[in-house]
Amino acid sequence: MAQLWGGRFTRETDELVYRFNASISFDQTLWRQDIEGSIAHVRMLAETGILTRQESGQIVDGLEGIRRDVENGTLPIGGQYEDIHSFVEATLIDRIGDVGKKLHTGRSRNDQVALDMRLYVRDEVDQLKKLTVSLLKTLHALMKEHVETYMPGFTHLQKAQPVTLAHHIGAYMEMFKRDYERLRDIRERMNVCPLGAGALAGTTYPLDRERTASLLGFSGPSLNSMDAVSDRDYVIELLSALATIMMHLSRFSEEMIIWNSNEYQFIEIDDAFSTGSSIMPQKKNPDIAELIRGKTGRVYGALFSMLTTMKGIPLAYNKDMQEDKEWTFDAIDTAKSCLSLFRNMLAATTFRKDRMKESAKNGFTNATDAADYLVNKGIPFRDAHGIVGRLVLYCIDNKKSLDDMTLDEYKQISPVFEQDIYEAISMENCVRRRNTIGAPGPEAMRKVLAVNEKYLSEIESE
Repeated sequence: MAQLWGGRFTRETDELVYRFNASISFDQTLWRQDIEGSIAHVRMLAETGILTRQESGQIVDGLEGIRRDVENGTLPIGGQYEDIHSFVEATLIDRIGDVGKKLHTGRSRNDQVALDMRLYVRDEVDQLKKLTVSLLKTLHALMKEHVETYMPGFTHLQKAQPVTLAHHIGAYMEMFKRDYERLRDIRERMNVCPLGAGALAGTTYPLDRERTASLLGFSGPSLNSMDAVSDRDYVIELLSALATIMMHLSRFSEEMIIWNSNEYQFIEIDDAFSTGSSIMPQKKNPDIAELIRGKTGRVYGALFSMLTTMKGIPLAYNKDMQEDKEWTFDAIDTAKSCLSLFRNMLAATTFRKDRMKESAKNGFTNATDAADYLVNKGIPFRDAHGIVGRLVLYCIDNKKSLDDMTLDEYKQISPVFEQDIYEAISMENCVRRRNTIGAPGPEAMRKVLAVNEKYLSEIESE
């Protein structure tokens, strides 16, 4: 059992207790961050005179050798160590001798793990931001392509009013823009360095915490040592943001599953993102969309687990906080794979413009425009609403759409109708007249596309 704290104890830790307490099986994920933080710490110790330049050079060379050997696979991370910190320090001492024992001067595993986790989450937020930008670019490209692709808009999963595919996808564009903003905010807020906080009360060594923060790319050191070692708010914030991202992916996946069904046939999901049935040869199942929808609950579970873990912990560090890692690692990996797969699936999807337009036409989505037509002829809206309701009943009974009714049929229900009713209720005009900002009309959509174009150019450079 490789552990760094045996001096106080007279008996070996029970094997079951040791394994229950150890974290090496999962916190080895942090090996890069642990070495990066250790190198910065040692360089600061040399600059402040706590270590000599020679000692610092030996330790840094040893740490860089460990990093190189883990990267190329010649140095496996052994399960006999309690945690990743023990592995790095013990390996360093084995390689460079007693000078390696000075690595831990002026720090505790409490501020060390707080640093490692913060570095890891920061790195992963950067990757998540890139994946979100990639998805936003795909959504934007689809919006530009489908400004005049007409389809029914829904409320209560019932056909409501005609919109465009660009407008529908634009709703998700706004969702994922907010997701990107959340990730950006989290990164900025979490970017303070806990190293130097010690176990909970700092240290008597004259550390230059501002220098360590600068070496590691932080905006500055944390201002309270107790908070520094016990803060996992940034993990909870990230898990909350990931839960929201997954919720948005799940909603879009659900719509793609519905649109891909035989009843709708609005889209065809590419074969590369579908699977077949072991018994029914005709089946083509949207498994990737279903799995993304299903994995949303997995990320929700990580968030609620972390909230539950942290809710009763007194200051400062407690071992419960070791539970932050496995859930967070899994949630990040899940969200990253889902963002990537969904973007690729969406980009490869075929949209059936003819089916979408026909569905809008046959779903009475232009009924509100028929009512507006009557209002423009001087009919009070409430009376117009009732007249159009009778039109819809007539069409249902006679298996027609509003577009298919003859002018005589219109006049039987209200003499106000004239030949211009057909122009008023055409899918194209129903959409084109809606040009207030945020509506599906082409003028409004051009303004939104310009805003999105500018937004994407700005965030790509971040």
